[in-house]
Amino acid sequence: MQQDTGDTPAGLGFAISAYFLWGFLPLYMKMLSHVGPVEVVAHRVIWSVPVAGLLLIVLRRTKDLMEALRTPRMFAMGCVTAALISVNWGIYVWAITSGQALDAALGYYINPLFSVALGALLLREKLTGAQRVAIGLAGAAVAVLTISAGAIPWAAIGLTVSWGLYALAKKQLPIGPNQGFLLEVLILLIPALCYLILLSVNGQGRFLVGDASTDWLLLGCGAVTAIPLILYANGAKRLRLSTIAILQYIAPTMIFLTAVFIFNEPFGQARMIAFPMIWAALVIYSASMIRQMRQTA
Repeated sequence: MQQDTGDTPAGLGFAISAYFLWGFLPLYMKMLSHVGPVEVVAHRVIWSVPVAGLLLIVLRRTKDLMEALRTPRMFAMGCVTAALISVNWGIYVWAITSGQALDAALGYYINPLFSVALGALLLREKLTGAQRVAIGLAGAAVAVLTISAGAIPWAAIGLTVSWGLYALAKKQLPIGPNQGFLLEVLILLIPALCYLILLSVNGQGRFLVGDASTDWLLLGCGAVTAIPLILYANGAKRLRLSTIAILQYIAPTMIFLTAVFIFNEPFGQARMIAFPMIWAALVIYSASMIRQMRQTA
């Protein structure tokens, strides 16, 4: 576990860069609205492999990856995290390209509170009073949106649950984050290639069919997927947990602003009630967490 040893300028630079790139990602994905979400995810997988592989070669950390591929238990754990991250990517791309970026922002706002609840349910971690209040507020916010719309905000819930379970499973994967990411995309590589070949055979694929701008955007999916994850992994090693916890709200805030002011998604009365409830919950949660860390420092 990362020790609370203080923040470094390099750590702040890495982490803030990662969150800003994630915050701008909806603008990139919106340009791929004419491509199916599963096809976009397949390209994210395929073109992430050379980016992540080159990094491990430069860092000379390929040995850990080879060991993971040869160890059945570790490989099985990699399959779990690979499945969860692919589901998360699919829901995210679908939400952005179908005009539900606000639900994507909501999902990533709720995620830290879901992780706390998950820890209490699965790991029997004790919740503080403030954490209970924060989780209750988040649940009430989702209820407001559900009652108003007459349907559960599935995109938000799906992103919250898939990323929360991914983070939990990732902690159990006994290799570094860069090696773990490459392991995941290597596991997904064959299914991704098979899917794209099937699309091409059926004449439904959008890659290499004469639209150069789409081709370049799909090729760029590897960089916009791998680079923020690599930056985040390096930033997390050089920052206190409390700092990472606060910085993680940069991305959903940027997604929220993009959805409202650039994508012009409707921000009706229910969202005017629900989002402030979520923000209040996050303030309560963050203040409680920082206070706990200071007491145990």
